[in-house]
Amino acid sequence: MATTFWVGEIFDPSASDGSQVLSTYDSQWMQSYGGCDGVLKNGCETEARTSANDFFPSTMTPRENPFYLDLPYDDINNAAAFGERAAVIPWAKEASLASEAGNRRISYMKNRWVKIRMNGKECYGQIEDAGPGQYQDKEYVFGQNDARPKNKNFNGAGMDVSPALNGCLGFKELNGEDDKVDWQFVDRKDVPAGPWLKLETQTPVQ
Repeated sequence: MATTFWVGEIFDPSASDGSQVLSTYDSQWMQSYGGCDGVLKNGCETEARTSANDFFPSTMTPRENPFYLDLPYDDINNAAAFGERAAVIPWAKEASLASEAGNRRISYMKNRWVKIRMNGKECYGQIEDAGPGQYQDKEYVFGQNDARPKNKNFNGAGMDVSPALNGCLGFKELNGEDDKVDWQFVDRKDVPAGPWLKLETQTPVQ
């Protein structure tokens, strides 16, 4: 199950993780992104996206990739996940990352690419946050046994996707919790041409 979130969304002001003004990897996410990834009405609201403008927002110009998502593994701020990440994350042993296991300024998750499929459509996005509801769900995110998400909220969702991915995949609802997808990690070299490559996010943890 996948739900939709967006930069600038505030869905629970009383919760420590109830705002998308910041992300687990960027304490100034909304500023880095360029503003509300939607429309400013009663706060920052989402909007339908279409292929007519490559699923980009209609009233603002993003500074980062509007094709973003989260997965329930925070390898920076969750102490257990940070401690085990070098052993758990498959690409942690790549030459460029192998020496960074103890460096909290380097995330093994941020900006990684994911392929998402729904009803015959394939779209691609970059990880820019962690959740929903869980932050060390290694069995679901990296496991080999098709584990279901530990998260029980939001209809048991295993990821949030951006409005651009919502539109690209053809979700039934603009902001619902009834759309099912499957997904996999992909290396950058295997990401095909598409609107998701118009603006690639490369900013580090900040």
